[in-house]
Amino acid sequence: HGIPDKGRVLQDGDFFSVDIGIELNGFFADKAESVIVGTASRQNIALLEAAREALRRGIEQARPGNRVSDISHAIGTYAESQGYGLVKRFVGHGIGREMHEEPQVPNFGPPGRGPKLKPGMVFAIEPMIWKEDEDLLDEEILLEDGWTVVTPRGQRSAHVEDMVLVTEGDPEVLTKSFVNAYA
Repeated sequence: HGIPDKGRVLQDGDFFSVDIGIELNGFFADKAESVIVGTASRQNIALLEAAREALRRGIEQARPGNRVSDISHAIGTYAESQGYGLVKRFVGHGIGREMHEEPQVPNFGPPGRGPKLKPGMVFAIEPMIWKEDEDLLDEEILLEDGWTVVTPRGQRSAHVEDMVLVTEGDPEVLTKSFVNAYA
């Protein structure tokens, strides 16, 4: 997660994340995708697929009567069960007339906490995961620009995000994928 670096040339196998925010007629939209540049190794594909599955599991919890942390818990428990760490400095969020509205939607934590979900609520749900080293307990590192986050040893990471509407029934994804992540 960060500001593009004009001096950095992407290499074969790198992850490239695109996070787009749009404002139209007083409403905001937010969408992120990660893509693999060039050759997609099995490890990179597994990381990206785990991020997408964590997102899917979080979206599944965006139902009336659930609580915000039910989304968080679904994302975090899945990612961690697959051996991935979670970026904790940046989280999902409510979205509408502002890009980042309350409540925040972390990608970790216990279930059953936070506001109850009601039809009409819209969230930007966005897991950011990375492969942890077994001997490394540190979290990600925030750089001086206050926006760029890197993993402790430069491990690959994946970031995916969708906007989700809580309805009377199944959650409705308001954003669509705009890339084939490893073609």
